[in-house]
Order: sequence, then structure tokens, then C-alpha cells
Amino acid sequence: MPESPRPWLTGSQAAARLQVSAKTVARWANQGRLQHRRTLGGHRRYDPELIDALVQALTYHPSPTPHPYV
Repeated sequence: MPESPRPWLTGSQAAARLQVSAKTVARWANQGRLQHRRTLGGHRRYDPELIDALVQALTYHPSPTPHPYV
């Protein structure tokens, strides 16, 4: 049995994962900063793997370096 395609995210769902507004997601898509597909009805859909990768890239991860004065 073929695997069903993974569900793509709506603008609101992508915005929630990125912690920005849906308008920001739409603006990034219009500017070419965020890849998307259009449904037959013209609505944007976003690849959840790309959104999650962007979240990781934009998340601050402090390095565990010791403080020099300890």
C-alpha cells in the first residue's frame, strides 16, 4: 500500500511553529524567503520539514563553554 503524502501546513500552522504572525509567514513567502506550494484554491501550504528546519536555525543554542572567571 503506498504511503499517504505528509500533510503540509497552513499559514497559521506554520506561523504557530515559527512564533510569528500569519501575515509575516505570507510576507516571507511573497518575498521568496519561505518556500510554499499553492492548493487548487490558491491557498499556500508549507512543508513541515522546512518549517521545523527554519525553527532550529533561528533558535539560539548557547554553547556549553565554562566561564573564564570560575
